[in-house]
Amino acid sequence: MASPEKKAFLLRIDPALWGEIERLAAAELRSSNAQVEYLLRDALKSRGVRGLPTHSPSPPLGRGGKP
Repeated sequence: MASPEKKAFLLRIDPALWGEIERLAAAELRSSNAQVEYLLRDALKSRGVRGLPTHSPSPPLGRGGKP
């Protein structure tokens, strides 16, 4: 269930691309939805977009459950 402060929308995506997102999400201990949001924020940040909300998903955990 989506958080009340988040926008829900339908996304059509290539199944192979979605599979890679799911694989990466599992490796980084995130949900697929959180992984998509993380990737989008990272892409915007790399393009110089400023002023994004600060409630971004946490970074992936390293070995032993430490960031």
